Amino acid sequence: MKQVNVITPQSGKAFYLEKGNVLTVIDPLGKQVSDMVLFNRFDLNEKISSGKTFDFEETILLTTGHYLWSNRSNRMLKIVEDTNGRNDFLLAPCSKETFEFMYNHTGYHPSCLENLHVNLKPFGVTADDIPTAFNIFMNVQLDPKGKISVLPPTTIAGDYIKLEAQMDLLVGLTACSAEDSNGGTFKPIHFVIESN
Repeated sequence: MKQVNVITPQSGKAFYLEKGNVLTVIDPLGKQVSDMVLFNRFDLNEKISSGKTFDFEETILLTTGHYLWSNRSNRMLKIVEDTNGRNDFLLAPCSKETFEFMYNHTGYHPSCLENLHVNLKPFGVTADDIPTAFNIFMNVQLDPKGKISVLPPTTIAGDYIKLEAQMDLLVGLTACSAEDSNGGTFKPIHFVIESN
């Protein structure tokens, strides 16, 4: 039986993923985003890169069949299945400043940047090391002039994305904390790791 790992609402986890293993990220209830960052397990200076990924995949709409690339032009993950088909790689993880500048929020608010940092810190990752995340299930739209809008995810309960590791990885994963990204509510994210 597959072990299902649970990321509770507005939190995160970090873990190793061996080359060839398959990571399945699941939206169990629907309309919940998950921020994901990747590092080379044996050299944390190599990490996921939105720019390299856009260069080599020649699209900003990343789904089944595409790879996620590192800042050193190496493949990190292959998307082998994506039941929803909508993901974002433009926007940075939400942070304290996100809620101050964009939501006019004062006081404490959980954020993906904080959750990634807290969970990755024991592995030697600092807050400044965290790159732009691959935002699984996030529904970002552009108008004809390039203006960005964040709309509620289109996922339904049980939608998932399956990713095959192309190298040994350190993975950071969240259940996103930004209201706009998740249609105004916060829900868990599940994930499963399987040997290929």
